[in-house]
Amino acid sequence: MHTILAIETSCDETAVAILRGNELLASEVASQREHEAYGGVVPEVASRNHLLHAPRLLDDAVKKAGIALKQVDAFAATSGPGLASSLMIGASIAKGLALGFSKPYLAINHLEGHLLSPFFVASASSRCATHGQDARATIEPNVSLIVSGGHTLLVEVRGVADYRVMGRTVDDAAGEAFDKVAKMLGLGYPGGPEVERRALSGNATRFEFPRSMLDSGDHNFSFSGLKTAVRYQLAKLGTISDETRGDLCASFQRAVVEVLVKKTLRAARQSKTKLVTVSGGVSCNRALRDQMSEACNRARVRLLTAVPDLCTDNAAMIAFAASLRFQAGFESELTQEIDPNLALA
Repeated sequence: MHTILAIETSCDETAVAILRGNELLASEVASQREHEAYGGVVPEVASRNHLLHAPRLLDDAVKKAGIALKQVDAFAATSGPGLASSLMIGASIAKGLALGFSKPYLAINHLEGHLLSPFFVASASSRCATHGQDARATIEPNVSLIVSGGHTLLVEVRGVADYRVMGRTVDDAAGEAFDKVAKMLGLGYPGGPEVERRALSGNATRFEFPRSMLDSGDHNFSFSGLKTAVRYQLAKLGTISDETRGDLCASFQRAVVEVLVKKTLRAARQSKTKLVTVSGGVSCNRALRDQMSEACNRARVRLLTAVPDLCTDNAAMIAFAASLRFQAGFESELTQEIDPNLALA
């Protein structure tokens, strides 16, 4: 039974987690609220806060886990994709710990963390899972939808480190579109949760927005045109009421969810898989979860979603991915560089 300590600093969340075998001993996350004032993540602010939060989170995680750093069998960190100045912080700390304790280092792809997170069933509630929860170490073949602020991908998963990207966004990611539409409507940042909240009371059939690339014949996505359609509709309406704002949110969300669900099920049919997994920050959206579940039931396909605490950026999913790679004999060189544009392979 090995112990993994993982650090996640790909964007504006600082996170540290410790996983022993199938038991999540600690999961600490510090969110950066400062970026709300700018309507988006400022790289310089993010990296400065990582330097501030990481040492404290590391100490807190070790104390909660009840272990000493010398008992860790391998140290891991997100190596990409993400903001270069942020990635460098976590990777440097993990490399330093690996070097100092003469232990292996694992550079983990942030997307792989999301990709495998639905198989990690330990709850990360209150940022520290209860001892005794476990993780499914067997990764079943599946078609995975990763949908977040920076990424929208459809991936055929055959096993750990055996992935084939079937489709990706050609412009804006789904989460990015949510954020941009929220900004147009004068809502807060991040925009996804606020758009979802407003959509609950809105009429999703009032505005007919485009379903870009729905019938493109491939598995790629495009949400830039949808975002532009919302902008044009706003220009026609002029000053809008709260009721109209809710209708716009509901109609926009309906268009995004329909595209995500239909293209995911088509990819599953093409790959002849009977399991669909969904992860990433946007996968917390209740409308997406409900409609994906209904579509999978109709298609007689199982659906596995990451628990909400593992959907946004966290180190528990990085520790889980590192643990599976460590079991499979993978190890990274300390000289391995971060890659802000790292692809899933």
